[in-house]
Amino acid sequence: MTDKPVLWLPRKVSDATVARARRDYEVILNEADEPSSAEEIIAMSDKIDAVMPCHSEIFSADVVAKLDPRLKIVANHSVGVDHCDLAALGERGIMVTNTPDVLSDATAEIAMLLMLGAARRAVEGDRLVRTGAWDFWSPSFMVGKQTTGARLGIIGMGRVGRAFAKKARGFDMEIHYYNRSRLSLEDEGGATYHDSIESVLQVSDFLSLHCPATSETRHLINDKTLALLPKGAVLVNTARGALVDEAALIRALENGTLMAAGLDCFEVEPGGNPAFGTHESVFMLPHIGSATTRTRDAMGFRALDNLDAFFRGDRPRDALV
Repeated sequence: MTDKPVLWLPRKVSDATVARARRDYEVILNEADEPSSAEEIIAMSDKIDAVMPCHSEIFSADVVAKLDPRLKIVANHSVGVDHCDLAALGERGIMVTNTPDVLSDATAEIAMLLMLGAARRAVEGDRLVRTGAWDFWSPSFMVGKQTTGARLGIIGMGRVGRAFAKKARGFDMEIHYYNRSRLSLEDEGGATYHDSIESVLQVSDFLSLHCPATSETRHLINDKTLALLPKGAVLVNTARGALVDEAALIRALENGTLMAAGLDCFEVEPGGNPAFGTHESVFMLPHIGSATTRTRDAMGFRALDNLDAFFRGDRPRDALV
């Protein structure tokens, strides 16, 4: 018998996280490392005191309504919580936390990779060399779009947006941003604030998305907003797939509104959008923005810090409800 709280880890987290969790909790691991269905989440809820889910575990209002009262805290192994109905969880008295701060730099690095890869035609270039099809060169061969000195628009100047802006300044990019509220002059770091999305779009040679997915931001990027960008712009999305109307994005690529796009997230995950596969102007990654050893350890430890605070009777640092 043990008096340790029972913690369910429904996905495979880092070895360091599992080791620390086992020190302080009675741990139930999902050895299969597959997303848990609504039925599985509900069935587990009377056996556990806490769960550390990823965005693949969906806590909808219907699921939350059927959870056993034993479950007291959902300590997310993620920053985004669009997989959780916060209102429903709050009404049930279930604490919800996330893991901000620790993945900002890793995600910003992926945004930089996507921006450069899309702008410099990395998909096409890799294919040519990898398949042995590279048999030609001239000054007009594989000409792309330069980032140095270009105008970068950022929608959502939170932790990741600011980390990306900091890195982009190393490329001498001119930073413009839209945020729900203007940052302090120190946090702006010389960036130009726009009080509307429409305004920042009009000056964005490159546009990077760093805002949460909500009912208000769903398909924020659509035919109308894409048309506001300078012709030949590059779009980068490392936030959430729901921000982009993918059919509209394809139309913008085909009509030349966009030169290219760099995407780490999609409306359907896992899997992505097969239609993008026919467009070498789309540089894609499988939602790996925070996938470094250091960051995965930090995310797991941040979630455990929140759990530790909760079970000793304190309000967790990253409490959302």
